[in-house]
Amino acid sequence: MENVINNYTKSPLPVVVEGMTSVSALINSVLSGKNTRRILQVLVSNEAIKSKRRETAFLRAKAGVLGYCFSVVPVGEIDGLAEGKTHGGIIALCTERHLPALVAENLPELGFFVLLEGIEDPFNFGYTVRSLYAAGADGIVLGRRNWMSAASTVIRASAGTTELIDMYEEDPVKAVNIFKSRGYRIISAGIRDSVSLYEADLRLPLLLIIGGEKRGISRRLLELSDQIVRIDYGRKFMGSLTTSAAAAVFAFEIMRRGR
Repeated sequence: MENVINNYTKSPLPVVVEGMTSVSALINSVLSGKNTRRILQVLVSNEAIKSKRRETAFLRAKAGVLGYCFSVVPVGEIDGLAEGKTHGGIIALCTERHLPALVAENLPELGFFVLLEGIEDPFNFGYTVRSLYAAGADGIVLGRRNWMSAASTVIRASAGTTELIDMYEEDPVKAVNIFKSRGYRIISAGIRDSVSLYEADLRLPLLLIIGGEKRGISRRLLELSDQIVRIDYGRKFMGSLTTSAAAAVFAFEIMRRGR
């Protein structure tokens, strides 16, 4: 098989996935069929092949299933490709992921989805996805321009959960109308004309809209919402939570109510 590391300067550049947690999430998502990425190569350092025998045995075995090149290389080669230093001697090179459009007929009857709008930082985006995945969200809807173009950073920040959760790319207004057509309630995180999260109707099916700290949620989406819901603070505080913190508070309260 062609050694991808020798050709990574070609266009388009492969996405670099760093660390065993993220690489295993990538492999499992590709095996499940929910991820369109193609894994080109997995690189393991000389040190990791000795110290992480169980993990590297898994990676070597899946190479035969998925057809990627498994290579043992000096750690310096991995350092040269990775963005961070927490890869632990394991990275994968893969193609871009193509997100499908939202299809009304495929939405579950009692689903919980989240539409993210206006997040300006890829780390915040990754942390947000991690919280939503942990809380059991069924999927995430993103606009046409989203942080999946910074996949290496996002995958690392999300601990691989961006590869495991269902994601859709859709015009936000169209997406809201699709959810409405399937009987979903639409709630937006906000302050003006809001009710407390702890008094809001969070019954499923539900679409939660969360905006970035700076730009927030667009006026049109707020107009389409059934309810604006706020997070009550423990003291007087005029600032906003990070998107990842707000998403965690909302998502775990929705999870708690559903139990």
